[in-house]
Amino acid sequence: MNNYTKSQLQENKKYLELLSQSFPNINNAVGEVVNLKAILNLPKGTEHFLTDIHGEHEAFNHVMQNASGAIKRKVHDELDNTIAFEELEELSTLIYYPEEKIDLIKRVKTKESLDNWYKLTIYRLVKVCRAAASKYTRSKVRKALPKDFAYIMEELLQEDEHRFNKKEYYHAIIESLVELDRAQHFIVEISAVIKRLTIDHLHIIGDIYDRGAGPDVVMDTLMRHHSMDMQWGNHDILWMGAAAGNAASIANVVRIALRYANMDVLENGYGINLLPLASFANRIYAEDKCQQFMPKLTDTQGVSDQEVTLMAKMHKAISIIQFKLEEALIDNHPEYEMEKRQLLRAIDFENGTVTVEGAVYPLNDTLFPTLDPKTPWILNEEEALVVDRLVYTFLHSEKLQKHIRFMYAKGSMYKVYNDNLLFHACILIDNDGSFKVKKIGDKEYSGQALMDKYDQMARESFFGNASNDPDHTGTDFLWYLWCHVDSPLFGKDKMATFERYFIDDKTPHKEHYSAFYTLIDEDDTLAKKILVEFGVDPEEGHLINGHIPVKTISGESPIRANGKQLVIDGGFARAYQKTTGIAGYTLTYNSYGLILISHDPFVSVEKAISEGLDIHSTLVVVEKTLKRKRVRDTDNGKELMNQVADLEMLISAYRKGIIKEKLY
Repeated sequence: MNNYTKSQLQENKKYLELLSQSFPNINNAVGEVVNLKAILNLPKGTEHFLTDIHGEHEAFNHVMQNASGAIKRKVHDELDNTIAFEELEELSTLIYYPEEKIDLIKRVKTKESLDNWYKLTIYRLVKVCRAAASKYTRSKVRKALPKDFAYIMEELLQEDEHRFNKKEYYHAIIESLVELDRAQHFIVEISAVIKRLTIDHLHIIGDIYDRGAGPDVVMDTLMRHHSMDMQWGNHDILWMGAAAGNAASIANVVRIALRYANMDVLENGYGINLLPLASFANRIYAEDKCQQFMPKLTDTQGVSDQEVTLMAKMHKAISIIQFKLEEALIDNHPEYEMEKRQLLRAIDFENGTVTVEGAVYPLNDTLFPTLDPKTPWILNEEEALVVDRLVYTFLHSEKLQKHIRFMYAKGSMYKVYNDNLLFHACILIDNDGSFKVKKIGDKEYSGQALMDKYDQMARESFFGNASNDPDHTGTDFLWYLWCHVDSPLFGKDKMATFERYFIDDKTPHKEHYSAFYTLIDEDDTLAKKILVEFGVDPEEGHLINGHIPVKTISGESPIRANGKQLVIDGGFARAYQKTTGIAGYTLTYNSYGLILISHDPFVSVEKAISEGLDIHSTLVVVEKTLKRKRVRDTDNGKELMNQVADLEMLISAYRKGIIKEKLY
């Protein structure tokens, strides 16, 4: 404890008086210091990192339920020598899906055998839960317990079933739960506690939205999570722009949903009315087969031929609307310097060609009934009406607005957490390895300052005064972050959507990555430079990001820059799994180090429950600490140490008579 001088205590007297209201005497303050110092020596909690979920809600939910295999490992660690392998697997599945698994078991057991199963299962779950709780204080565990069973669970977790004086007391609690028909409810609740205590904090490193069928389900799950943060991805920022009423962003969101046959996400998930678009597209493209706009279907999507045909027409209609809106937006923002992306004006309508970056290419589709060759970027009256109705429904979708506000509340462009720098795509770097400088207004920004400025501008774009911006042009910056070469959420030179739809030659399809991607793999110099820029220890820290699927099938490694960068996009989205060869990565960071987990494709919840088919996962220890990390080694630990210092100062002030104790 520091020996504070009276002058130091006098300088801080006003603050110490405020602190004394919470700790009114020496005993209170000493008790809290003892508590905090004890907490500092506990093992650090486990962090769980996921990225690029892309609406794959079933696989995401399963990884959340099994904590990337950590639940199963904990079950085996605690019970491996006491029960058969099949029972260990069944218990793991029970923890993942307790209600569904119990329903299945009840169908095949008699009343007597079911009661015995309940008792035995509760004993086993308590042991697993006790292990999961062992690295936390009683206070933290108590806060994680459900109200209905808080007292009972605390007694079971803190008592040893083999202790002589408490043996019958312990057994009587479990007997009573079964006799009073509360065993099933108890099992459901203690399974939830095990899952909560296994993962202390969750990081989502971008791209919750697009491609998969259930981003809204993923968002609902995240909103229920006890401790999490997220870093925005370019697909997230697109939906944030759509929720802000940005017409170009809305057109992109609708186009992508139609491209992957995910109309349900819009219509049923968020209540977006697509009928005006459907009516318009069905009439305008009645004789057009829209072959280039057929949706990408998976084997599990039961879509009729008639629905596919309609989606293709809607897909083409919204794509043309999108290109028009984007060209007008670029006209309004010459500072974006994106004139070369105004490709509708580059079409030679007589010859059926388009000029892209100086080269002329034949178009594979020349049916453009809504394009005026003189002003192809102008919406016609019907298109404008479709856009107005879409903007209205996006702005008035209560569920979407709630999800996006949560994304703003929990999210950011980047985050520094426990000596790791988390971001979705890249940090803006010039070809010489220096931080790219951007002039915004009268000031220049680079590195961390630029990321902070972009973060502030993204918030202002959404929360700005809408009454002074009836056309929502103030939201254009969110579209910029979706697709601009200088967006750290995108990291490429262009979004080649037009080229991929209308040009068969694949040459102009290529999207070139920014300098960050070409330079980061050379060695760890750039990675360490970035860590220093963001105030992270370059020896201890890592860059953790997603965005670019790692082609594991081709031998690519997610561990780069001599272990300083971890790229953990392994293909959660089914659309990428042929490219990656796996079905996603997750990363965990516990007191022993960093563990990277690769996952095979998830089959189904039904198979997991009925047959115990878990996701097969492969673990790679990325970095193992020589000395087990404690709470004192974390960001939270630093805050606790500051609190200890403040309390020790208060104790000194009490003892030197600077602050009076309040005994009553």
